[in-house]
Amino acid sequence: MMHIGNLHIDNPVFLAPMAGVTDHTFRVLCRGYGVGMVYTEFVSANGIVRESVKTLDMVRFTPDERPIGIQLFGEDAETISRSAAIMAERFQPDVIDLNFGCPVPKVTKKGAGSAMLRDLVLMRQVVAQTVAAVGQIPVTVKMRAGWDSNSIVAVEAAQIIEAEGAQAVALHPRTTKQSFGGKADWPLIAAVKEAVSIPVIGNGDILTAHDAQAMFEQTGCDAVMIARGALGRPWIFRQINELRAGAELTPVTISDVAAMCRTHFNLLAADKNERLAINLTKKHFGHYLKGFDGAVTWRKAFHATDSAGEVARLLDEFDRYCREHQEITLPLPGQTELHAA
Repeated sequence: MMHIGNLHIDNPVFLAPMAGVTDHTFRVLCRGYGVGMVYTEFVSANGIVRESVKTLDMVRFTPDERPIGIQLFGEDAETISRSAAIMAERFQPDVIDLNFGCPVPKVTKKGAGSAMLRDLVLMRQVVAQTVAAVGQIPVTVKMRAGWDSNSIVAVEAAQIIEAEGAQAVALHPRTTKQSFGGKADWPLIAAVKEAVSIPVIGNGDILTAHDAQAMFEQTGCDAVMIARGALGRPWIFRQINELRAGAELTPVTISDVAAMCRTHFNLLAADKNERLAINLTKKHFGHYLKGFDGAVTWRKAFHATDSAGEVARLLDEFDRYCREHQEITLPLPGQTELHAA
C-alpha cells in the first residue's frame, strides 16, 4: 500500500492520463484488470473556468473508478488554481494532478504542459496556489525531465513541488524535445526519489510487465504509471500484478482479444453517440488487433465500417474465427530491450 497525502492506494500500478484515450470507458476496462489508480484525460483549465460542456464531460466519472485523479493543464496560476477549486467542489476527485509533462506543440506554445518547466518561478506559483485552492484533496504533478538536454530540471522541480505542498510527483524522464523518441532516462527517476520525501511515480518505456518490475527495481520508485503499454493491452495491469506476486503470467488468446473488442465496443456504444463510438472503436481496435496471423485483415475490415450494425456483424464473424483458431495465443511479453538488465 502507498499513500498520497491522505489517500490510501492498495496497488502502486497506475494508468497514465492520455488525451483521447483515458475516457470513462477505457478507465473502467483497466479497472477490471486490477489497475491501482486511474486519471482522466488532461483537461484545459481555461475550458473549466469557461464552463465548457465538452471539457466538463471529459472529467465525469463513476464511483467504481476511484481512486481517480483529474489532470489539469494551463498557462497561468490564477486560472489553473480556479479550475482546480471548481473540480474539487463539483466532482471531489481523489487527486488533482497538474500537467507539466505534455510535449505537444499546441500545448507548449502557450506555456502550458512541459513548457511550465522553462519557468520554475511560475511553476512554483501554480503548485502553491493550487494546493491552497483545493483544501484537503492532494495535489500531484506529472512532469518531464526538462525542455531539452541542456535544461534537465527534474530534481530541482521536484524539490520545489514538494516544498509548495504537492503530495506526489510522477516523472516521465524524457525532455520535451525528445517527445516520445529515444530512451527514457530511468536513473533520473532514481535521482528524484533520492531528492524528495513525497512519493515518486515512474513513467516511460513500460511496455511489458517485466518493464514495470525493472523500473521498480532500478529506480526505487513508489509506483509505476503505464501509458502506451496499455493501448490495446489493458491486461498489462493483471500481468504486472501477477509478476509482482510471483505468479505465472496468464496467457492471452485471440478469443480474449475478441471478447475485449466486444466489451469495449459495447461500452462505447452505451456511453457515446454512434459516430464517436465508431471512431473510437476503430482507434482502439487498431491497437487490439495486432500480434497474430490475420490481424491486419481484421484491422482493415473494422476500419472500413461506418455503422454500429456493421461493427456488431463483424464482431460476430471475428468471434467465429477465434473459436476456429483457439490455439492461437499472443506472445507472452518479456522485458523490452531499452531497459534490460
